[in-house]
Amino acid sequence: MKILLVNPNATASMTDKIAESARRVAGPGVEIIARTGEGSPASIEGHYDEAMSVPALLRHVREAEQQGVAGVVVACFDDPGIGACRELASGPVIGIAEAAMKAATMLATSFSVVTTLPRSVPVIEELARRYGVDHQCRKVRSASIPVLALEEEGSGAREKVRDEILRAIREDNCEAIVLGCAGMADLTDWLSRETGVPVIDGVTVAVKFVEGLAAVGLGTSKICAYAQPNQK
Repeated sequence: MKILLVNPNATASMTDKIAESARRVAGPGVEIIARTGEGSPASIEGHYDEAMSVPALLRHVREAEQQGVAGVVVACFDDPGIGACRELASGPVIGIAEAAMKAATMLATSFSVVTTLPRSVPVIEELARRYGVDHQCRKVRSASIPVLALEEEGSGAREKVRDEILRAIREDNCEAIVLGCAGMADLTDWLSRETGVPVIDGVTVAVKFVEGLAAVGLGTSKICAYAQPNQK
């Protein structure tokens, strides 16, 4: 089984880190094909960046579909271009925000999201409403760090994320935490130990969701909203 994992931004080091996390949880015989959004913004930190990342994302999905991948993981917490990707793909397409939020509802009665910059907060709040989990999402919080700080040694980014999680547990009375950025994928084990609650990374969860859906023969419906586009 081949699963396409796309980092929609143009930072290859982040793709490598995300792919490592994905491969760590992938089942036997599952190959993770990792791709970077060449020509896209270096990080996705707003609506404009999100829109500019979609063309490269769709190109990778189109190429992978021709190669017969079983499914696709879109590894950006804004879940950019998901509907368009589902029109192109025959297998399941999972965004990491939807995967992480829905996993959180299976593990706890409430959760909070900790993301990077304050400008990401309203985007994620809207995603929680769209996915029908806003009544379980206690709060979307920002650690006030740029996305690329997660790639810099000595930036203190991981400690800022941990401290924001501890505030969320104390102030929101949440039972689980969702990490609101794919660049945090390598922090889950450490953060879970540091904070004592389930800390959920959407990359690894999305990989397992795609793997499971594909394994039982389920793919994207093609009879209406996600029918193949007239022009590919």
